[in-house]
Amino acid sequence: MFKGSMVALVTPMHDNGSVDDAALADLVEFHIEAGTDAIVAVGTTGESATLTVPEHTHVIKRVVDIVGKRTPVIAGTGANSTAEAIELTRHAVDAGVDACLLVTPYYNKPTQAGLIQHFTAIAGAVSIPQILYNVPGRTALDMHPETSAALSNVNNIVGIKEAFGTVERIKELVEQCRDGFMVVTGDDATAMESMLAGACGDISVSANVVPAQMHRMCMAAINGNRAAAQAEEDAISDLHQVLFHESNPIPVKWALHAMGKVGAGIRSPLTVLDKQYHEVVKAALIKAGAL
Repeated sequence: MFKGSMVALVTPMHDNGSVDDAALADLVEFHIEAGTDAIVAVGTTGESATLTVPEHTHVIKRVVDIVGKRTPVIAGTGANSTAEAIELTRHAVDAGVDACLLVTPYYNKPTQAGLIQHFTAIAGAVSIPQILYNVPGRTALDMHPETSAALSNVNNIVGIKEAFGTVERIKELVEQCRDGFMVVTGDDATAMESMLAGACGDISVSANVVPAQMHRMCMAAINGNRAAAQAEEDAISDLHQVLFHESNPIPVKWALHAMGKVGAGIRSPLTVLDKQYHEVVKAALIKAGAL
């Protein structure tokens, strides 16, 4: 259903932290022109944790309207409350998205049985393709492959963004989940190898700044062309590291600001990238052809 380079889009903000609608429109056009294969609005990189519900729904609707069906739009609608996740997912459906991305509940750390109950309830309440999202580094909770495999049999749960960070985990999911279930990596550093091992795409932070290069790398890897994928990866691999020198999306928002794509705004409690990292991020952008 979805494949290739799917950007985990930042939410541009003014210096006071308010959403910058004009910059958001420009970013969407940047990705359409570059061939980005899908846009993920208001995920982790989009600062979903600190947007209000009205802001959350506004950004999703704005992205859908600007895209105008030119590429799929996936909305981040996960929450650590099942009822809130259902509410956000319903709002996204009303906005016209193509699918929703649902992170595992954070902080309250449910059991594996609780995860099955949570995601099954959302799938039963809202009829839209839903993509699970496992990111233990953020949530302090790992959804086991066996749990993902069980959930893959729910009709409208169509895939998983797996950010455990190893190729071995991707292989386990490809092997254990039902045929046709979409396994997507959420880890740029291992994305190329993950797609060569059977993942069908990457929900990417790096794609914010090098969308065309990420699209080419992803498609080459999905098609099993290691040499072509590696040629693209060699130029952009430094980005996968430096964009996580501080918590995402701090470095990627600073990088986009350095590129003239967005203002410097970021939502508290996040802060602007520390000066000690400016030169290494710039060097990676130059190597990748983004500056």
